[in-house]
Amino acid sequence: MNQPPIPFLDLKPTYLEPKVELDEAISRVLDKGWYILGNEVSAFEGEFAAYVGTNHCVGVGNGLDALILVLMAYGIKSGDEVIVSSNTYIATALAVSRVGAKVVFVEPDPKTHNLDPDLFEQAITEKTRAVIPVHLYGLPADMDSINGIAGRYNIRVIEDACQAHGAQYKNKKAGALSDAAAFSFYPGKNLGAFGDGGAITTNNDELASKIRSLRNYGSHKKYFNECQGVNSRLDELQAAVLRVKLKYLDEWNQRRRKIAETYSELLKNLDGVRLPIEPDEYQSCWHLYVIFSVERDLLQRKLEGHGVGTMIHYPLPPYRQEAYKDLGLAKGVFPIADKLSDSVLSLPMGPHLSLESAHYICQMIQN
Repeated sequence: MNQPPIPFLDLKPTYLEPKVELDEAISRVLDKGWYILGNEVSAFEGEFAAYVGTNHCVGVGNGLDALILVLMAYGIKSGDEVIVSSNTYIATALAVSRVGAKVVFVEPDPKTHNLDPDLFEQAITEKTRAVIPVHLYGLPADMDSINGIAGRYNIRVIEDACQAHGAQYKNKKAGALSDAAAFSFYPGKNLGAFGDGGAITTNNDELASKIRSLRNYGSHKKYFNECQGVNSRLDELQAAVLRVKLKYLDEWNQRRRKIAETYSELLKNLDGVRLPIEPDEYQSCWHLYVIFSVERDLLQRKLEGHGVGTMIHYPLPPYRQEAYKDLGLAKGVFPIADKLSDSVLSLPMGPHLSLESAHYICQMIQN
């Protein structure tokens, strides 16, 4: 019997499993006829804040906007510096550039791929205003170390939690580990909408109020604008969808964990392949399961030949992108990021991937 193709990620089951609830939620919005900043958004903001463990959640248009709006709310601007990891998705850096600040790249810990606290401290200057640690692939960064360093230098800590819905660090959820956090609800995320969406979580009352104004043209009251804001609002339809999916998030993350455990058990001690780690007191939400192989391209082609979809997160570090050529950073300046970009391979992962499929994928890797 032939094995059917295994896509990297199949999103259709994330609709089909809660279909009845999702259809009812969407119909509720359509019947009401209120599509922007209504009861669904308010309800989701309260529910997601409670889930994360913060006082506030502010729904916005997408994950990039979430990062931008936090930086804007803190008044970070031209002449300021913000530290980000050299191997993150480019959105982390783009947010800094969008407010006019300077991106300062720092190498990651090669074991976790998250920001190296020691290198973060070495990169701090008198112009440093913030650091954006990314919980890459769903594994939280070393937040105690990062927060401790930032506190000594009076630097804001902004979590890029766009891949970390439900991840935990020392029994606290990602999104509640810093001054503020940005989430994306892009459809492929652990908590994904049916389009773009994002949110900011924080315990800071003043910051949350400022962001609520900034996301809505700089206005708390229609036609009265206290600051120069933008239009970046989570819409009612997406909020209704997210309210349903939030109820499934922990269960779906547990399914991801079982897939990750299967991969780790079957692929351990495999020559030429290094597996992701999960340190003590860290709990990844396994947004991605990323392996490392010096023959990555060959392995990817082999898996594709057996009908297994894979992805590379990410094939080119931000500092080497055409978008950042103005920084004048030559290839090799960040060797860890370069090495990772040449060797990482993301295996299929999702709450509806079967254990049988995971076994098949491992067999293809071993052969």
